[in-house]
Amino acid sequence: MKTKNKYVNRSKISEAKFRQIVKLFSLDLNAVQIAEIISLNRNTINRYLLGIRIRIAEYCEMVSPFSGEIEVDESYFGGKHSGKRGRGAAGKTIVFGLLKRGSKVYTEIVPDVKAKTLQNVIRGRVSVDSIIHSDKWRGYDGLVDVGYEKHFRVDHGKGEYVCGLSHINGIEGFWGYSKTRLAKYRGVSKSHFYLYLKECEFRFNHRNDNTYLLLLKIIRTNPLF
Repeated sequence: MKTKNKYVNRSKISEAKFRQIVKLFSLDLNAVQIAEIISLNRNTINRYLLGIRIRIAEYCEMVSPFSGEIEVDESYFGGKHSGKRGRGAAGKTIVFGLLKRGSKVYTEIVPDVKAKTLQNVIRGRVSVDSIIHSDKWRGYDGLVDVGYEKHFRVDHGKGEYVCGLSHINGIEGFWGYSKTRLAKYRGVSKSHFYLYLKECEFRFNHRNDNTYLLLLKIIRTNPLF
């Protein structure tokens, strides 16, 4: 039986019930907790949460080009905890991040950390008049040659983490936030990792906003399913 619901096409639950799901999701409750509170099957809740995460990811991908002081860095998620860590670690998902200081972050899953890969993301998302901050990884070599004349670097290999105003502490803080957040799920499948990553991005970017109202606005514009 279909129920009138401007947030979900062909909905089998009421609009009020869906709003309640969004409210509890915005408060960071998981599917089990939400199902218990509103007396719906957990599989049903998971279906709606998946739809919400898809809309979040779509919203995050519409981010405008960044400008200003931008920190760039890569991080590695998942895989086995033993063996090599960091760049070159096997079985991990590589995520590249851009963070505008005092503002928002953008993340992208990448196949490798080669210069061509990382610089293509930067060129597609960061205006050339920006100030770029990075570490000394060779993947960032040549940014000046492609138009980013203000590129400052810290040398982590020599124990340098701050050099004047140059550092990447902001984006590294986001990596810590994301990994702590994802750890509570005790493993996220590779097929859904992108959606959970984008949820981290969304929550970080809107940490000072009313995410419940923002989510309703996003979903009202593009209803689920």
